[in-house]
Amino acid sequence: MQLLVRDKKFYKTLVAFALPISLQSLITVGVNMADNVMLGQLGEGDMSAATLANNFITIYQIMCMGLGMGASVLVSRFFGMKDKSGMKKAVNIMFRLEFIIASLFALSTALFPRTIMGMYVKDASVIAAGAAYLLVSIPCYYLNGFALTTSLVLRSVGKANVPLISSIFSFFVNIFFNWLFIFGNLGAPRLGVTGAALGTLIARIVEFVITMGFLLFVDTNISLRFKDLFMKVSDLIGDYIRISVPVLVSDTLLGLGNTAVAIIMGHIGTTFVAANAITMVTYSLATVVIQGISQASCAITGITLGEGDIEKAQKQGVTFATLGFLIGGIGCGIIYFLRGPIISCYKIEEETVSLAYDLMVALAIVIWFQAANSILTKGTLRGGGDTKFLMVFDILFLWVVSIPLGILTGLVWHWSGFWVYMMLKLDQFLKCFVCLIRLKSGKWIKKIKVSNNTESER
Repeated sequence: MQLLVRDKKFYKTLVAFALPISLQSLITVGVNMADNVMLGQLGEGDMSAATLANNFITIYQIMCMGLGMGASVLVSRFFGMKDKSGMKKAVNIMFRLEFIIASLFALSTALFPRTIMGMYVKDASVIAAGAAYLLVSIPCYYLNGFALTTSLVLRSVGKANVPLISSIFSFFVNIFFNWLFIFGNLGAPRLGVTGAALGTLIARIVEFVITMGFLLFVDTNISLRFKDLFMKVSDLIGDYIRISVPVLVSDTLLGLGNTAVAIIMGHIGTTFVAANAITMVTYSLATVVIQGISQASCAITGITLGEGDIEKAQKQGVTFATLGFLIGGIGCGIIYFLRGPIISCYKIEEETVSLAYDLMVALAIVIWFQAANSILTKGTLRGGGDTKFLMVFDILFLWVVSIPLGILTGLVWHWSGFWVYMMLKLDQFLKCFVCLIRLKSGKWIKKIKVSNNTESER
């Protein structure tokens, strides 16, 4: 089979889907980098507090991503079938589950902010600053959750420009209010870490209004309106559970796994946390294209299968995997050659600088394989409905291999930062090879019923 399809229309469609998503990811990285650099001027303690607090918030965001991506698998397939009723029902189920999850996180954060921070670090000053950050961020669970899941389903029907526009507006809002409240500029109170949380909250409000406003009042691809939010969805629950819930479970366990990784790093020491915070921003910068192609491949695969062309979907899957390895190599080079200039932007101790260099070299190696892995697991195979298979291997490799090895190498054997990081990311190598075998088998393409309960191969 050809490694790359020879169809100009395919690549034009890919760019049309992936470019806005990649640009939005780049904007998000820019915000995170600006936050880290601003807080880094106040010291490693403040930067670590915000980073660790965001690790908990990231669990929620990953659950939202799982919820949204799971719904997107169905929405893109129904979009290919031209089944608007199915799309509306999938989005409604997503919204109802999103409200429940947001409420659980809001309640736990309101009641136990210090306990949450205490899972990550022992330093009392970092715990206090991080707890304040979490309390201000509580409304963001609802605002960001609905905006994020809505963005994902809009992307699956070719409306990726709307989330991009909302991100552009929220980017400038976030940067301005962070500058205002972190440092106390223009007569505003100097709030430090709490100011960063407040700036993010204001940006989330802007993002929510634009994204939800478009879906409920402007969009014609899904055509969901406020009155449709109360429609019956019982006939789609079976397919939703079969396709979407494994994505939610998989991504949630991934989020918990990332938290476990953060806990391991936190117990290694504040120096490791600070060095990893810099590394993660660099990682995000290098993977914006990967994220764009991953989500684009999920949507394109779903639409192609919705149209009934299984052979075409298989050929496109091979092309996506090939692009993953090519882009991963580019990402590897970006991280390796830009690690020096990026680290120099931070006001950190010499020990932290040395560790950050080690972690970035490890990350450069990991990303080469993670690129292909992400495009397959979060894109092609997921778009084909093979979510249960992906869930099993996400759990197996992360929780049985990477995390135990991370604990042993980081907390028991005290290996160097380079090897600790490599062990914590070993699942990325393993999943890459397993997913390539799965892609070749063709077993990743699953059936979905249309909303009128008639079975369709599509």
